[in-house]
Amino acid sequence: MTGYFLAVEKLCKSFPTGPKGWLHALTDVSFGVHRGEVLGLVGESGSGKSTIGQTIMRLTDPSSGSIRLDGVEIATLSAARMRPMRRLMQIVFQDPSSSLNPRLRVGDAIAEPLIIHRLSASRRQRTERVAELLDLVGLRPDHAHRYPHEFSGGQRQRIGLARALAAEPKLLIADEPVSALDVSVQAQVIELIEHLKARLGLTLLIISHDMAVIEYISDRVVVLYLGRVMEIGPVRALFRTPRHPYTEALLSAAPSLRPDPHRPRIILEGEPPSPLAPPSGCVFRTRCRYALAACAQTVPALRQVGTEHFTGCIRDDIHGDARLV
Repeated sequence: MTGYFLAVEKLCKSFPTGPKGWLHALTDVSFGVHRGEVLGLVGESGSGKSTIGQTIMRLTDPSSGSIRLDGVEIATLSAARMRPMRRLMQIVFQDPSSSLNPRLRVGDAIAEPLIIHRLSASRRQRTERVAELLDLVGLRPDHAHRYPHEFSGGQRQRIGLARALAAEPKLLIADEPVSALDVSVQAQVIELIEHLKARLGLTLLIISHDMAVIEYISDRVVVLYLGRVMEIGPVRALFRTPRHPYTEALLSAAPSLRPDPHRPRIILEGEPPSPLAPPSGCVFRTRCRYALAACAQTVPALRQVGTEHFTGCIRDDIHGDARLV
C-alpha cells in the first residue's frame, strides 16, 4: 500500500478477557489516507472505530499489523522514538468534558503541547501562541484564564481542537467530535473542522456513527463491522450505490430529510455477534438477508468494484468488473 500519507495494513488488536479468552476488536483492517484527504470511519457501536484511532495514536499497541505515517513505520516504535512522531498526529475525543483537566485553566491546557514539544522559548511566546489558537477556533484570548466548567459543550470542543492544533500536527483524528453536542452546535463544530482543514492543510480521520456527518465532511469512507472492513469507497459512490449489504442497511437506517422512495427499508434482525466468538467466514452473515452457505466458509477478500471502491462481499463475484485486491 503505497502513496498514502497514512497507511494501515492488516491491523489486528485483541484484548485478553481471562485465562484463555480474547476479545478480537480489529482483524486484518487495511486502508489508506491521502495527504489532505478526509477519511470517514463509520459503523455501529463495537465495530472497532475508536480502537483504530487509539491504535494509530499508539494509545494502545497493536497486536499485529503495520501503521505507516508519512512513510515511517510507527506500529513498533519505542516510546522514546514515538515522541517526535506524536507532533505529526493529534486526536480530539468525543467528550470534551472528560478530555480536559478540570483543574487546569484553558490557557495552561492548550500550552501543554507547546511545552512538551518545545515549541516556545518563553512564557510570553506561549501566551501569544495560546491567544492565536483560541482565536483560530473562534474563542477570545481572555478565555485562557477560565476553567473548562465555565464553557458550553461546543466551546469545550473548540478548546480541545485548539489544544490538538498547538502541536502543529499534519494528521488530526476526530473521534465522534460532535456526538456529545446539541444538534444546533454540531453544524458549527463540523464547519470549524472543515475550515481548519482547509486553512492548515490537515489530513483528517473522522470517526462517527452518524452517516449524515460522514457524508457531509468525508472524501472517502471506510465501513466497519465487528472489527473488519466491509466496504471502502468515495463518499458519493458509496452513498448512492452501496455494494455491501451492511452498508445498505446503515444507509437505510440513517434518518434523512429527503428519503429515497426507491431505496428499500432494511431492518437488521438480532444483535451483532460477540467479538469474543465472531462468526466464521463473513462476520456479517448472521444478519445478512443475502447470506449463502458459502459465506460461512471463507472470509471475503476486498474486491475492487470501482475507482477506489472496494467491497468484501462474495455477491460481487456475479459482477464481471470485480477483481481481487
